Amino acid sequence: QVQLVESGGGLGQAGGSLRLSCAASGSIFRINAMGWYRQAPGKQREWVAAISSGGSTNHVDSVKGRFTISRDNAKNTVYLQMNSLKPEDTGVYYCYLDFVDYSGRYESSWGQGTQVTVSS
Repeated sequence: QVQLVESGGGLGQAGGSLRLSCAASGSIFRINAMGWYRQAPGKQREWVAAISSGGSTNHVDSVKGRFTISRDNAKNTVYLQMNSLKPEDTGVYYCYLDFVDYSGRYESSWGQGTQVTVSS
């Protein structure tokens, strides 16, 4: 069993900042990658950012220069620092985890989602 607990969502203002956190716990032998998706009202879920086990990062073009993904390996936690927020950043943000369990299986797990609302 693996659990992902997200925090840090809420209401932000355009031009402001929010920081999301996602802590993973459970039967995790090795984390391969962690990242974030988001889903705006009436739209499909879209990938936002990812960070590899080695620390390499990628961000979707629409957030480059504004959002930064990072992780604390000791805490199995991934963060998403969101600056210069825009109303179009509004949505439910989901963290995900790609990992290897103690049986050697490659698995994925998702957080429950945290709402981010940006007012203009």
